[in-house]
Order: sequence, then structure tokens, then C-alpha cells
Amino acid sequence: MWDWEYAISIMPALGKAALVTIQATGIGFLLALVLGLILALLRMSGPRMGWAVSALIEFIRSTPLLIQIFFLYFVFPSFGIVLDAFTAGVIALGLHYGCYCAEVYRAGLEAVPRGQWEASIALNLGTYATFKDVILPQAIPPIVPALGNYLVALFKETPLLSAIAVLELMQTAKMMGSETFRYTEPMTLVGIIFLLMSLVSAAGIRWLERRLNRRSAR
Repeated sequence: MWDWEYAISIMPALGKAALVTIQATGIGFLLALVLGLILALLRMSGPRMGWAVSALIEFIRSTPLLIQIFFLYFVFPSFGIVLDAFTAGVIALGLHYGCYCAEVYRAGLEAVPRGQWEASIALNLGTYATFKDVILPQAIPPIVPALGNYLVALFKETPLLSAIAVLELMQTAKMMGSETFRYTEPMTLVGIIFLLMSLVSAAGIRWLERRLNRRSAR
């Protein structure tokens, strides 16, 4: 049976765990966005570099995220690189989803007409200015929905961090259940929190998409 008194009593602890989940999601996704753009540019830079980056992307996308988390946390110390659980988890999330974002960036960049580069060269614009002021503003708006999907997916992958004892929502709920032998309330509340946060993220992505589309239409 559902116990409202117990459910209310565990809300503060779940709220603190939700902050950890939000932090892991936010930092991991920012890392994925930056890394994804870098990988996309490297893949498009030339045949030799493109082949190497493509192989790296396919390798990371084809291996489970959980294995990558374990590798960073348990195997890296063998090479003298010691990461705390939260840092290892966030890096794994950013690296894994950065490879997916790289393909999205590449599709957006390749969709920009070649004539935009040629027109920028004719106007004597530098490569950096062309990329920042001409190419990216046209490439980003169409790929915002795809990037938003990866944000929501990354958010729902954060429970994997419980495997290395990061006290995010799922790990906190499991600990509560093991201490009280009541799993209904914590697991239900965690599911509701994930649902609400996913809906808020999706709404934010739709708002950003509309705003960028209005700006590009001017």
C-alpha cells in the first residue's frame, strides 16, 4: 500500500539526488556538444583524419555506455589516471553522446550549400569568421531537435552512474528501499521526477527551436 507520510519524508533526499542528476546531465551534455562539434570538424578535415575520427566514433557508439563508465573508473587508475565517481561518469556520458552529436553536427554542416563558403571567400572573410558567422547559424537550427533528443536520452542514462556509486536519483531510491524494504514510494517518485524533467527538457528544446527558426527567417 502507498504510504503518503513515508513518501513525503523521503522527498528532501530525492530532491538532493535530483540535483546530482541534473548536474551530471548538464555537464555531460555540454561536454557532448563541444566534443561533438570538434569531432565533426576533424572528420570533415580530410581523408586521413576523417578515417581515424570515424573509426573512433563508431567504436564508442558500438560499445555499451556502462562498459565505458567502468573503464574510466576502474581501468584508468591502472594507467595512473584516477577519477572520482562523478567525474568518471560525466566524462563517459559526454564522450558517448559526443560521438552521436558529432554525426548530427556533420549532417547539419554538410547541408549548408557550398556556395556559402564561396561567397564568404569572395567577401574576403576569414575561415573562422565564415564558420562562426555564416555556416554555424545556418547549420544549427535544423539539428536542434536531434540534439534535444540526445539531451533527453542522456538524462535517462544517468541511472547507470549508480553502478559506480554516484548518489543520483536511482541509487538514492535503491538505498532507501534496501533500508526500509519499501520500494513502491521511492521508485514511483523517481519515475515521476524523471518524467517531469524529461517533459521540461523537451519543452525547452521546442522553445529554442522556434526561437532559432524565427531568427533565421528574419
